[in-house]
Amino acid sequence: MSVNSKYICIWFLVLLFACNTYASMAQSKDKGLGLKTVVIDPGHGGKDPGAPGQTSATSEKHIVLAISKLFGEKIKEAHPDVNVIYTRSTDKFLGLHDRAMVARKNDADLFISIHCNSSTNKSAYGSSVHILGQRSDRKGNTTDYFERNMSVAQRENEVIVLEEGYETKYTHFDPDAPEAYIGYMLQWKAHYESSLLFAAEVVDHLMVKPLTKRKAVIDQDIFQVLVEANMPAVLLELAFISNNTEYRYLASKDGQEEIAERLLAAFTSYKTQYDSSFNVKSAENVTPVPETKPEPEPEPAPVQKAPVAAGQPEPVKVEPAKYYGIQIMSLGRLLQTDDPALKGLEVSAVKPEGGKLYKYVAGKYSSKSEAVSALSKVKALFPGAFVVKVEGDLVFIP
Repeated sequence: MSVNSKYICIWFLVLLFACNTYASMAQSKDKGLGLKTVVIDPGHGGKDPGAPGQTSATSEKHIVLAISKLFGEKIKEAHPDVNVIYTRSTDKFLGLHDRAMVARKNDADLFISIHCNSSTNKSAYGSSVHILGQRSDRKGNTTDYFERNMSVAQRENEVIVLEEGYETKYTHFDPDAPEAYIGYMLQWKAHYESSLLFAAEVVDHLMVKPLTKRKAVIDQDIFQVLVEANMPAVLLELAFISNNTEYRYLASKDGQEEIAERLLAAFTSYKTQYDSSFNVKSAENVTPVPETKPEPEPEPAPVQKAPVAAGQPEPVKVEPAKYYGIQIMSLGRLLQTDDPALKGLEVSAVKPEGGKLYKYVAGKYSSKSEAVSALSKVKALFPGAFVVKVEGDLVFIP
């Protein structure tokens, strides 16, 4: 391809993405604001078993289908307003193009492709989440991600050749040619922030014991299914099916139930942020109200869940402290105390130094048992809420 042709191609892509963005905005107006449709994509299926399990019934295609359906049912129960669509609900083969088209035809707000990882190194372990991207943003990492992730992306994309008529479907895309990946270098920008935000929620909620994080927790890759989805989208590698310990967890009913519950918590937190982003000003535009020193009380008592007092709205207080609480969501904006996204709860916003997200924590309790006792009431408002411990500006699961 000549230099002029390359520039023409790039400008064409820019124009195409601009048109797609405008079309998405118009569709959002038609169907109403907020997260209304999620497409869950169980990887592989049919003649494509994915990574092998220790039995034919526990190959990757069966495990991810079971977890995907559990996850979808939990979303339906917790969020009746959300339309849950599966790319496949049975053991059938579906091409990457067709999976993405399910999401695009249904005007989905979020696309989640669920997989298990595998390696010839039986000791390899850990969970990771992948978004469409060009290069890692991690400090000090100068890795060329087009080069580093080529083998990983090619492994997931090589399923293309199993599709009937793939020669005509993917005339623009050769899964073995490095140059085929460069043409998509601009698309990642269109939905990068939303994809990254959901990926961060998956890291926070899913990747806790017995699951562990891989060294590269959030990777940016050129997976064809993410390219064609053209919306906020992630590809999850839940754990290594080739690792005996992680395999037993993935194949067990209890493990699948727990994974689905954790994915629900990630989805709920993301949905809350997504929905509130349509009517919340950014933190930079909020004028903080100076805090007044409270009158000393004879005996300090835990602050229980309570409605926000009437009066002049002010930003949620950012209070470093040491206590137990109930995290309801995380958000890159500082909300006001009367914001409808908080549903009347009194919360504290906690953000580590240099961090990008505020963790919104309801209540302050001196013990974990007190927080657990209050959890059910908070979950009635935020189904994905969970107990956390706050120490200074850090929030973690106790």
